[in-house]
Amino acid sequence: MIRQATAKDMEDILEVWLLGSLQAHDFVPAAFWWQQLERMRVRYLPGAELWVCEREGEVQGFIALVDDYLAALFVRPDCQQNGIGKALLAMAKHLRRRLELKVFTENDVAVHFYQQHGFAITDEDIDPNTGQPEYRMGYRAC
Repeated sequence: MIRQATAKDMEDILEVWLLGSLQAHDFVPAAFWWQQLERMRVRYLPGAELWVCEREGEVQGFIALVDDYLAALFVRPDCQQNGIGKALLAMAKHLRRRLELKVFTENDVAVHFYQQHGFAITDEDIDPNTGQPEYRMGYRAC
């Protein structure tokens, strides 16, 4: 079930974010993600529109939207390949006719996932926090 997140979901969302970041971004030192945890809790996530995918009472994934920017789409590593990311992305597309996001160029799985779902690379830059190259990708509904 996908539903809008509540304050009670914050710890679960942070856990999904951290586990997902450590797994998907193993080219960034793990210490970086641990250092970002509090910033996510108090700065980034409270300013976003959050939706969670919950199954059997457990938050298994989430999206964070800031206007037309898909700030985050994460699925617990042990819950991946079950359609959760696809369902969450479908929800984001339902909520917004246009979406933009950033993804590390080295995260081939995510780049391919977004391309499969109608996103195109629109620009390339360097993430100022990690020094890693990243793509800006965009989607527009027909």
